[in-house]
Formats: sequence, C-alpha cells, structure tokens
Amino acid sequence: MMDLVLEAWVSALIEKSKAGWMLGQGKPWRPGEKLKLLFAGYNGTRNMGSDVRVEEMLRQLRYILGGDRVAFSVMTQVPKFSQGYFESTVQVHLPDIFPPFLSDEVPKHHGVVACEGSMFKSKFANALTTMMIGSLGIAAAQNKLSVGYGAEAGHMDPVVAKMCARYCQNSLVITRNEESRTILRELGVPNELGTDTAWTFEPHPAEFGRKVLREVGWDGTTPVLVVCPINPFEWPVKASVAKFALHGLMGAYKDSHYRSVYFHNSGPEADRAYEHYLSAIANAVDAFRKQRNVFVILAATERLDARPAGRISEKLGGVPVLSSEDYNMYELVSVLRACHMMASSRYHGIVTCMPALVPSAGITMDERIRNLMRERGHQDLLMNVDDVDLEPKLLAALMKLSQDGERIADGIGRTVVRNLKVMARMGVYFEEEVQRRYPEFTTRKGEWGWEDYLPPMSTGLHSLVEAYS
Repeated sequence: MMDLVLEAWVSALIEKSKAGWMLGQGKPWRPGEKLKLLFAGYNGTRNMGSDVRVEEMLRQLRYILGGDRVAFSVMTQVPKFSQGYFESTVQVHLPDIFPPFLSDEVPKHHGVVACEGSMFKSKFANALTTMMIGSLGIAAAQNKLSVGYGAEAGHMDPVVAKMCARYCQNSLVITRNEESRTILRELGVPNELGTDTAWTFEPHPAEFGRKVLREVGWDGTTPVLVVCPINPFEWPVKASVAKFALHGLMGAYKDSHYRSVYFHNSGPEADRAYEHYLSAIANAVDAFRKQRNVFVILAATERLDARPAGRISEKLGGVPVLSSEDYNMYELVSVLRACHMMASSRYHGIVTCMPALVPSAGITMDERIRNLMRERGHQDLLMNVDDVDLEPKLLAALMKLSQDGERIADGIGRTVVRNLKVMARMGVYFEEEVQRRYPEFTTRKGEWGWEDYLPPMSTGLHSLVEAYS
C-alpha cells in the first residue's frame, strides 16, 4: 500500500512540474551558463558497485563536456559514507521519504542523469524505481536533459511499468544490455545500447591490496580465493507504515528492518532458501580448499553483505571478512584485484576485478551476472542462488577457476576491451543528446577516436586494449 502511495505521489509531482513549466515556471539553460546536471542514484550506502559506476560516469561526462563548463551534483543517502568520493561534485542528501526532495531539487538543474544500475525493476524495491522515474520524469516534464545512463530494465510491477512508459517517453535510456532494450522498447521508452560504467575505475595500487591481505593472514604466495556473498532472499524491500509502527512500538520486525519505513522480504521460506545458499557456498569452498592450497577471504562489497559473509565465515572456521564499511571503494577494489580467484553474487565484484584478469564465477539472483557470463562465454561458471545442486556446481566452477585460469582470463580480457568501446559509444550518445536538448551548448570540434570518449585510462587498461583490440 505504501508503495502505491509513493507511486501516486511521484506521478502527481511530475504532472505538477509539467503544468508549472507550461505556465512559465522554471529556468532553462542559457548560453554562457554552466550546465548543471543532477546525478540520481543509490549512493552513500557503502555499496561499492553503485559508487564505483557513478565515479566513472562523472569522470567520463565531465571529460566529454569540459570540466569548466559543467556543474555536477550527485545524490547521497548517508553523506559520511560517500565522503571523499566524487571529486569536484556537490553531494546532496537524498532523504528516505524522497518525493518532496525531487520536486524541490530537480528543477534547480538543467537536467538529470539517472545512474542506478538496477534502474527499472521491481526485484529490489519499487520505491527505488519510482525514484528513478520521478527524477527523469520531472526533468523531461520541464523539457530538460533526461538520461538514464548504464541502466538495466527487468520485470516491473504493473503500476511501475505504466509510470515508466508514461513519464520516460521523452527521456533517453542507455542500457547495459539488449535484454533491457527489449523491455523498454515495449514500453515506448527511447533507448540505445550501452554497458556498465565501472570498467575504467582505477583503485589504489596493487601493493595496497596485497598489504591488506597480508594483514589478515595471507602468506604472500598461496593463491587467494575471494567470495562475495549476498542475502538474495531479503529482496524486494517494501515500504510499510504498519510494520514501521509495530517496529517502533514493540520492536517487531527487527531482523527485517532496512531503515525508516522500509523492510526487507522475510519469512520461513526466505529463511530456508537463505540457509541453503549459505551452506552450499560454505561446503563447496571447504571442499575446494581441502583439494587445493588456497587462502580464503569473504568480501562484503555492500554493508548489508557483512551479515551473510559473517555467517559463511563462521561455517568455515572464521576466515577473514573485509567489508565496504571499513574499506572505501579505492581500497576494496584493490584488495579484490590482488586475489587470484573469485566467486561472487555481486555483479560489481566481478566487473571491478575483470580489468586485472582475475578468473571469476558468478552465483546470480537476477539477469545481471547471467548476461555478463554469457557475454564472456563462461556459462559454465554461472549458477543460480536457488539451485538445488548449488554446492556441487560451485565446487566444479572453483576447480575450473584453478585449472583453466589462463583460458578464462583471455575471455575476460576480450570482454573488458569490448565494453570499453561500448562505454565510449555511450559518451557519443550522451553528447548527441545534450546537443539535441541544448543546441547552443557547444561541444568538442575536430576528429575524435573512441578512446577520446572515455575518461583518462590507466596504463593497465591501455595494455589490455593493445592486447585484445
């Protein structure tokens, strides 16, 4: 019920913004002004993936448009968790009850760039998708730049799908895959094919990651296996005033409380599935380390993941757990790239270690890792979180990582370079959309290669481009 209230509230605000704009309210961009863009996303929660992709998005678009000609702002839910991130960008606090914030903040800018990866889907939270649609919809209603960048679309509940079709028809959504394009095309939402934006991210040097591993017990020579678990069965998050009231009065729903009026999915069935997932991973990793000499760590690339990581660690006798709450994105990605093998339920756990050619297997809850493994040609390294035979499948995948690392790394390298080129094409689409909305905003002149549409790349990425182009 609360989700429906949020959806109706946001829809009304978009309609109000459209009416106000038609009556002359609001200020369009004028030549000579800096182009003010608001980046709308799920930042400031110490979700490493969300922060990394937005960091690179900001770098790329600032590089293309010119740093002295733009003024970027990015939403953050907990400012202290994103402190030190997003250089030269203003961070604005996104409250849990967000509709009034959108109505006030979006009109201050000349456009919105929606930057959440899981942009249009009900799998995680209708409230999040509603916030994305609201941000894009208010900007489009005022005839401003309205772009979804590196987005993914999946199943949406009917009301949310209708909102997307109605309020994003004047936006441009650049997706991460063809599957998302198909869904948006059916809704009448303009779209182009792109990719994720984390490919160009550069963490702290490799020695930092090796230093952290040594501090938690690594001997410096034994191969390191990192496991990135989640609780795949606590989604979606839904708003509930009734639960919130009972939680405040009686302490009910303590285990499933996310924050404010939002609660995770819970119940006996979710608990059983979760326990099977944890036990399957722990048993497979235990069997693998008995057959191969490996040093095992758990990485929580989102603060919430510290709970499943801790549970698996206990089952394995207390292996180290490294959390994004304790390590920022530059530090944690450095640690991931210092490892020699990965098994991950986190999409960006896999993506951020691919430029270092770390062989990885995926345990997926939705289409993101599935699409990535298909693109790599590594369907044999893919499992589902609810597979009955998850344990033997994961053990077999871990053995392949150990035995066929060179072959797997080759497929990874080719995929990284292919996605760098697609990310560059995204920059072209974005530049063209800026020119369409604001013809008087001058862009770069002359001949430009594909690398000129990416932010400055590291030496390692340049070497991959040379090796796999």
